[in-house]
Parts: sequence; structure tokens; C-alpha cells
Amino acid sequence: MTYDLVIGDRAYSSWSLRGWLLFDAFGIPVKTHLAKLYSDELPNLLKGYPPAKTAPTMRTPDGVIVPETIAIAEELASRHPDAGIWPFAPKARATARALAAEMHAGFSALRDQCPMNLRVSYTGCAPPDAVLADLQRLELIWQWARAQTGSDLWLCGEYSAADAFFAPVASRIATYNLPVGPAALAYVSAHLAHPSFRRWRAMGMVDLPDQEFYRRDYPRRAWPGPHPLPARAVDGTTSENATCPYSGKPVSHVLELAGRRFGFCNAFCRDKTAADPECWPKFMAIYQS
Repeated sequence: MTYDLVIGDRAYSSWSLRGWLLFDAFGIPVKTHLAKLYSDELPNLLKGYPPAKTAPTMRTPDGVIVPETIAIAEELASRHPDAGIWPFAPKARATARALAAEMHAGFSALRDQCPMNLRVSYTGCAPPDAVLADLQRLELIWQWARAQTGSDLWLCGEYSAADAFFAPVASRIATYNLPVGPAALAYVSAHLAHPSFRRWRAMGMVDLPDQEFYRRDYPRRAWPGPHPLPARAVDGTTSENATCPYSGKPVSHVLELAGRRFGFCNAFCRDKTAADPECWPKFMAIYQS
């Protein structure tokens, strides 16, 4: 048996991103169940997860329903003590928990003004004073955490739940080109390059249609994270591999990369790979063979 996780649109659901990173970034298997935000899909799906009303919601292998990312983090840490979800050192662990708690409950101006949207990046958004104050607070606590723990990249040593909780904030800074200093910008860049974040964004680029609620009319720029290899979907079923690298099922959809053709068992497997081929180890094993 494995865990189940209800999520919303990957491009937009910041809470779902946090919840999923607590699995993927720490090597814990999970089956995701996707529902479109601002529709009947999510409440209908959550009827099978009482009493939950939000995404993400976790169901443990023994059937316990756990909504809310703070609770998910703590329960996974209890069940998988060697996964590194929280730092092992007491001081670093206390610091990480303080950071995650503040992120879970705070920064409302930043959340409201700059909702997560992983599909675009803007040249700027003229953030109001309340958002600038949130950014200053972020930089302060990130600097404090590193001083407390002696970390030079992630907040409390190795990548931990604290970093997973700030991943959507990093994406907002990238999307809206928000003004932060060099140390904070380096932290944002680390998030954008993290393999799990890249996989989530690749899926978010293709999993559901654009949501009008998140559209803004700011001038756009290229996404500031790693540039993906130039893959594209093509017609036909002729490919180097006979079975999908993820499911092992027969090939039905194909992408082209560097003049070579690779096959997958469905459109989503193909399209998430085409969005960012390098973040999928099972595909890269075929590509580099």
C-alpha cells in the first residue's frame, strides 16, 4: 500500500505543491489525485476524504485522513524518521519548524497580490508596500535561519520541510520578478533548479487548462529557472523505445528531441517529459543510453 494525496492544479495550487514536495523530495511513494480548482471537481473528490475540505489532503496507507501541510509534514516525519523531512540536529529542527509555521500562517499580502502561477514570468508587478514588507520579512528570517544553522544554501542544512514550505514563495518571486537581495535570489534559484520542483512545474505546464483567475496583464519574460531541452510532441508511434519509461506500457504517444523519437503510454507522460526532459531520470536513462 502507498499514500494518497489530493491536489489541485499544479500550476496554481501552492498548498498542493508543498504537500507533494514532502513526498517526492524525500523519496516517499505517493499516488496523486488531481482536481481542478474553482470547479466541482475538488469538493466532489474530497467527499472520499472526510472531513477534509482543502487540497492537499493525505490518506495514509492505514486509512488515516490528514489535511493541512503542517500536519502532513509532521505525520510523514513520524512515520519516516530517516527521510530527513526535518533536520536531525535539535537546533536546526527547531529553526525549521518555526520557519514552516510562520510560512503556513503568514505572508497574506504576498499570497493575495501574487498568487502562484508556474506557467508565466513577468518583468515586474509594482508590488505595494504590504508585499514589500512581506519580502523584507522573508529575507530576515531566511538570513536568521542560516545564521542559526550555519547553512549556505538551504535554510537549515540539507533540504528539509522548511524549504518545501517556501518553494511556492520562491516561485512567486520568480513569476513576478519581486525585488529581493542576492542571497534571497540565490535561494530562489536553488528552488527553481531542484529536481522535484522541476518535475512539479513540468506537470503543471500541461496538466489542466489555464485558469482565468490567475491571468495578469504584466509584460512577460522568460522563466528564470533552468532552460529545458527543446523537446516537442510529434505524431505517430515510431520510437526508439517500445514501452513507456514510466509505466512499462506500449507506446502510443511520441516526442522528438535532438532528432530522436521517444515513446510514452499516454499524452500526459509525453507532455510532462517534453516540458522539461532533464528532470525525469527514467527518461534521461533512455535518452543517454
